[in-house]
Amino acid sequence: MSGHSKWATIKHKKGAADQKRAKVFAKLIRQVEVAAREGGGDPAMNPSLRTMFQKARDNSVPIDTIERAIKRGTGELEGVQYEQITYEGYAPNGVAILIDVLTDNRNRTGGDVRSILKKNGGSIAEPGSVAWQFERKGIITLPRTVEEDDIMLAALDAGLEDLADEGDTWSLTCAPTDLAAVRAALDEAGIAYDSADSTMVANMSVTLDTPEAAKAVLRLIDALEDNDDIQDVYSNFDIADELMQSLEL
Repeated sequence: MSGHSKWATIKHKKGAADQKRAKVFAKLIRQVEVAAREGGGDPAMNPSLRTMFQKARDNSVPIDTIERAIKRGTGELEGVQYEQITYEGYAPNGVAILIDVLTDNRNRTGGDVRSILKKNGGSIAEPGSVAWQFERKGIITLPRTVEEDDIMLAALDAGLEDLADEGDTWSLTCAPTDLAAVRAALDEAGIAYDSADSTMVANMSVTLDTPEAAKAVLRLIDALEDNDDIQDVYSNFDIADELMQSLEL
């Protein structure tokens, strides 16, 4: 698992995610709205909407709030038109990053992204120079207390590609198109999981082996994720467990 994924897990456990609940809700609602606009308002016929609907529910977004977002996306209710853009860049120490945004003002958001990168030791990259290092995958995180054989038995036929031991969790990887099927298989088997998401996974990593290097990258990613228009930030850094634990301040 990338260092970014580990850091996100640590922040969630420490309750940092709860402190930004309103911001998280706003981003998820925006993603639901765009998915409905692009593929229709029926989750059964729109895989992207089905994924975003489930992600919103996993984060406790009220069902009526999700339904209103879908109606804005389909035009049943008035809403803002958002544009999807992916920026490519570099964090300190040569770490590659992808920045997914949904914005109603390309110029404003582009300026914000460049400013955040510059202020935190990063830089914007040419289109295509970073994206090739990433591949979209479905990632499901499960408690380490679940037996490996039970996970394999439940999910292998549904699309499980890999199951990695991450210390206190399992990280299950599948194709993004199989994410719903694997979730359903785990649910049917009564196996609990901590999170399930379609995300970008790096095919190579940059190891950060000093507290200073790790903090510089994490500071930049936190600053990007704090921007309302930025929906997701993906990166290819890795940090040893021992060093990551020391950063839990």
